[in-house]
Amino acid sequence: MKKLKKTLVATTAVATTLALIAGCGTSGSSNTSNTSGPSGTGSATPASNEITVGTLYASSGAYATSSMPEYAGLKLWVDQVNAAGGVQVKATGKKEKIKLIAYNDQSSVSTATNLYNQLITQNKVNILVSDFGSVLTSVAVPIAQENKMLLFDPTGSGATFFTPNNPYIVLTALPTSQIWPDSLAQYLTNHGIKHPAILYCENDFDQSQNTTLMQKLQAAGITPVYDNGVATSTSNYSVLVHDIAAKNPDMVMELGYPNNDIAFLQALQSTGTKFNKTFVIFPGQLPALFEKDFPISQLSGLYTYPTPPFINYKNVNYGLTLPNFESQYKSSTGQTANFLSVAGYTTGLIVQKTLETSTSLSQQDLRAAVNQFSGTIVTLDGPFKVDSTTGAQLGETLPVGQLVSNGKGGLGVNILK
Repeated sequence: MKKLKKTLVATTAVATTLALIAGCGTSGSSNTSNTSGPSGTGSATPASNEITVGTLYASSGAYATSSMPEYAGLKLWVDQVNAAGGVQVKATGKKEKIKLIAYNDQSSVSTATNLYNQLITQNKVNILVSDFGSVLTSVAVPIAQENKMLLFDPTGSGATFFTPNNPYIVLTALPTSQIWPDSLAQYLTNHGIKHPAILYCENDFDQSQNTTLMQKLQAAGITPVYDNGVATSTSNYSVLVHDIAAKNPDMVMELGYPNNDIAFLQALQSTGTKFNKTFVIFPGQLPALFEKDFPISQLSGLYTYPTPPFINYKNVNYGLTLPNFESQYKSSTGQTANFLSVAGYTTGLIVQKTLETSTSLSQQDLRAAVNQFSGTIVTLDGPFKVDSTTGAQLGETLPVGQLVSNGKGGLGVNILK
């Protein structure tokens, strides 16, 4: 194992208090009205000298711990650009304030479906931003496509969302989940892992990772001793852990959402099971969430996908650098930044650059503007580059890392080759 020579930033504080933002009831605090300018399919000139951005968040339910910091990061961007007089919108030739219209979907797909429709058809927002993750984004994709509305998608990385026949989506803060396991498969083949076990949740996000991982391993002549999918709602992994242990794997990969990762690690703890190597996804994004539930000694040694703030990109040319973002996020919210807050803020930056670049507010021109600046900017989340046809993110790749104690009661990470 080799450490990267660049500085890795550890996060230690609990990151996601659900009372994160004032006004998280029916709508976000930046929203003062349920009426706004024209939809993106209508007039190219906003009403009332403002651009309306519509989004959802989940203050309760399975996805709240990820959704709330993502929303807080987006809201920080709104507050900052408005404090500076607004965004310089090329289509209008002047600065326009951002009006954020946000509704609470409570982690419910059915509620999210109704609220995405409301943002488009009733609020007639200029810009549409999806909630966290593939499950809550899955219903936004067809709604946006049907209404010919460009969907700015922070973290819904399910591979099935991105196809040549849908020009109405852009992934802003993560690569598509089908390419996440490229680095993981490379690690396995480089380190002589011959008998891996894979446990994944049956949703777009995790299934696409499993598909890629299986293809890569089979191409390398590696056949997993265990490969099994379970419902995303699974909360007890004890029997599954025993089943995996019976196969005597040399590395176990559990692919799920934060609640799944936590339940899986709890099963290891309660059964006393220890695997030679264990990989889980979300400690690399939400370390403080896991530090709250598990001792650092249990988390140390786990393999994961490290993300900012664990990774500090030095060549940022658009938006705040990571240290400045962490400082301003802490000052604004009272919370410690994590990857989801970075993702929300990054999405705001992509919206801003789009408005600065696009010749009109039509959804087609907004999408063309994204292609125009793709590959030219680096944010605190890394290089932004999308597939010109599908809108899939290509620039923000994910390495494999191993969690370690930072010596200060929290977690650090070694990035592995």
